[in-house]
Amino acid sequence: MATTAAPAPSMHLPARQTASSRLESWLEAERDQLPLWLPVAIGAGVTAWFVLPDPLAWRAALMGAAAIALFALAAARGGRAARAAAIGAIAFALGLSIIWFRADRAAAPVLTRPMVVQLQAKVEDVDPLPARGLVRVRLVDLQWEGRAPDPAPTRVRVNVADRDAPAGLVPNATIRLRARLMPPAAPAVPGAYDFARVAWFAGIGATGRALGPVAITAGGDPTEPLRNRLSRHIQSRLEGSAGGIAAALATGDVGGILEEDQEAMRSSGLAHLLSVSGLHITAAVGLTMLLASRILALNMRLALTGRVPLIAAGIAALVAVGYTLLTGSEVPTIRSCIAALLVLAAMAIGREALTLRLVATGALVVLLLWPESVVGPSFQLSFAAVTAIIALAEHPRVRGWFAPREEGWPARLMRGAASLLLTGIAVELALLPIAVFHFHKAGIYGALANIVAIPLTTFVIMPLEAVALVLDAAGLGWPVWWLTDQALALLLWIAHVTAAAPGAVTALPAMPRGAFALMAAGGLWLALWRTRWRWLGLVPLAIGACWALVTPAPAVLVTGDGRHVGIRLEDGRVALLRDRTGDYARNMLAENGGADGDPVALSEQSGARCSRDLCRVDLTAKGRRWRLLATRSTYLVPAGELIAACRAADIVVSERRLPRGCTPRWLRLDRHTLRQTGGVAVTLATGGVVTVYRPGDQHPWVRAAKAAARTGTHRRTSNQRGQARIRVSPPQPPSP
Repeated sequence: MATTAAPAPSMHLPARQTASSRLESWLEAERDQLPLWLPVAIGAGVTAWFVLPDPLAWRAALMGAAAIALFALAAARGGRAARAAAIGAIAFALGLSIIWFRADRAAAPVLTRPMVVQLQAKVEDVDPLPARGLVRVRLVDLQWEGRAPDPAPTRVRVNVADRDAPAGLVPNATIRLRARLMPPAAPAVPGAYDFARVAWFAGIGATGRALGPVAITAGGDPTEPLRNRLSRHIQSRLEGSAGGIAAALATGDVGGILEEDQEAMRSSGLAHLLSVSGLHITAAVGLTMLLASRILALNMRLALTGRVPLIAAGIAALVAVGYTLLTGSEVPTIRSCIAALLVLAAMAIGREALTLRLVATGALVVLLLWPESVVGPSFQLSFAAVTAIIALAEHPRVRGWFAPREEGWPARLMRGAASLLLTGIAVELALLPIAVFHFHKAGIYGALANIVAIPLTTFVIMPLEAVALVLDAAGLGWPVWWLTDQALALLLWIAHVTAAAPGAVTALPAMPRGAFALMAAGGLWLALWRTRWRWLGLVPLAIGACWALVTPAPAVLVTGDGRHVGIRLEDGRVALLRDRTGDYARNMLAENGGADGDPVALSEQSGARCSRDLCRVDLTAKGRRWRLLATRSTYLVPAGELIAACRAADIVVSERRLPRGCTPRWLRLDRHTLRQTGGVAVTLATGGVVTVYRPGDQHPWVRAAKAAARTGTHRRTSNQRGQARIRVSPPQPPSP
């Protein structure tokens, strides 16, 4: 009886099956790295909430994530890829939900217009700023004298001049003061600092300054809090910025550092030394563990039982928590404390301490407690730096280069210096996109400066300061304070020399969000995977970098109130409309305009024609001439003259509402328009117009800022309701 042979299995699998198998094999090889992406997915959900404009979009994103998770679970069948997709989608939805809930819980009344008030309040926090001659106080339990604002904030922040601050101004004291309050400031121009967002999550409904002396009505205590007393004590031992830096290292109080020294630290890439974070917590914990281990090892019973590391780790953990409380328990310090406690726990149980899983755990804790921090520079800079350091150290080739070996001290010293230099370069490259995105500046020599500055701070300045404080109890600390002063002088010298070096800092215009997102995604892909597929992260990294580099600087920057206008000149400088402009506005317009030097006065430029009331300047871009007209005073210009000047201009900018007949050829930015859009950046090379307020943006702090802009004189028409639009006419050929 004849039988039919079964067909032989095909040697060629379907393409879909082959791709699926390869994907599963790759994920199996990366199995240990998959948990690292959990905080990334949660952070992506938090970021999506900030990027998407309104509740409808947020709900759509949640539903999309739920659909992906359900589909992946249904199709999982034991596949690692489907399970990873499902977990990632759930984590994304969790992050979006957490930040949405956090924003709703943080809701508090926000002042809608500037006003002068008389009030009595309880002091929640006191932050001395001696370098600026101010004391910053945060007030709660507000009791308004006279007519209260509507709505009335429940928490305000007020600056008090040193001469007006009474002795005994401490938390929980009740004070009475007269102050000028105003709503929390939105970004003045696109890309500038968004204090309104920060204030929303802090529950601050108004900021301002005290007008005259502050009186304590109850609860005043002439004894300052420990943090303030320690800062004052340190600054009494060391003068100038040296005392301010020493106080910052001990208590986190940076108010005693002069502005020029702070700028030098920022430009040299050493500003991270001024913020109590991982470096300072590590130094404190490491020194404590070293001393505790040596002292405990003197007890033979403890040494023989092997409990010395466990007890030393417990003591170091208490020091980490105490240091965090002493320095004000700011989010970066808490984040570093959590990481230190995890390291100590790993050491106590005999596990490898410094791993990317530790970083992921710390990030996960912060995201769950303070999800809004993900869009701030502090979170991004600290976690990017630590991730870069550990990812580099875990690379097998790098670990082989710098592994301990039998060699003389010169070779060991050179190997240590090379390790520090390579780590510094990796950190600088990791932080570069973040610094450019938030601060519009890129440092070049930061890695070299940190080779000396970090060991100097960690192994010289901080131990000397700790010894000096201990010896002060017996009145014997002055010789050690002198040594500390010399070390701090060396640190400041390094900062100033590095900042003054040619090309030390490069100013760049505001980076597009898409470019930053590509670089962040590429950097994470490169750092978190271990197989050769990690190098695919270079593709989005390169695309984002090229996008940022080819983005032209805005030709015109207009603040949201229309008072200040920055115009980029052909030589790269920024010219300001008003001859007398405050330092904040000058620096902000220069930074966001991508200018290296100080701004100049527009009235002094040869291409500008300015009177006391108007300025007219011709700009060249896209092979044509653009004429800009701007008002520079509150005095009214005769309507006929103003209308004629408007019709001869392409762009008109004014802090007041312009007459209806003022119709420029391309763009009109007056008080009516700017109240809807906020600050504006105009790029003539591309014809692009970017506004602070995006159309349809319904984030709560944006709604509060728009309400403040509309209060009083502004009324919307029916076709402007809820929108922030600029009507741009097609550019017409300029008149001769």
